[in-house]
Amino acid sequence: MSGGDDVRTPLGSNPGWAGETGEFDRLSEADVRGTTYVGERSAAGGHPGASCSLPFQVASRNPAAPLFEGPYAERLAKILSRYPDPRGALLPVLAMAQEVRGHLSEETMARVGEILGQAPAVVRGVATFYTMYNKRPVGRHLIQVCTNVSCNVCGGDDVMQAFVDAIGVEPGEISEDGQFTVIEAECLGACGFPTAVQINERYFENVEPGDVQGILDRLRAEHAARAAEAGEG
Repeated sequence: MSGGDDVRTPLGSNPGWAGETGEFDRLSEADVRGTTYVGERSAAGGHPGASCSLPFQVASRNPAAPLFEGPYAERLAKILSRYPDPRGALLPVLAMAQEVRGHLSEETMARVGEILGQAPAVVRGVATFYTMYNKRPVGRHLIQVCTNVSCNVCGGDDVMQAFVDAIGVEPGEISEDGQFTVIEAECLGACGFPTAVQINERYFENVEPGDVQGILDRLRAEHAARAAEAGEG
């Protein structure tokens, strides 16, 4: 507001949501997801206030990787600084362990309990309560297809079947190349954009069966690019 006038940002001149309406045609996917200005997240967790809530299902993980070493030791210290009682840090520490290794094995859960001074039964009881923690290995890309209410009405079951057919696995299995596991998910909180699909930490919205092969091709291409950049061939 200036001099009593309602001054608005000109439509299309702001690279965010402000001033845009309808289908947001002027925004790229990177604009919407924030990747153009957020940058890469730090394995060390960045600010302590954010260290407890980073995405924890990523493609770059290793089931044999050491836990809580290097930058992850720094993030662990930041997480613990937010909780007077170490038991309160159990969820984010389990999340970080899954980020590193891809799933929570018995050995991983025991190590988390050791770090936090909790009995293995306590850690296992929490980990098995929440479906967001994988208790067995999954593919590098964990594909969760919402089949609840809005997504079900809009073809979620068909999208789920399209992923199963395209990958050539049953739900919960790992594809032969190790890249994919597909499972059904309850509400993903994107009911306005059915069918919603969450792949690792990323959402794909308004997915139809015809979109499935393109999504898989995109994930394979992104993985190949990351591998080439890392010199893995």
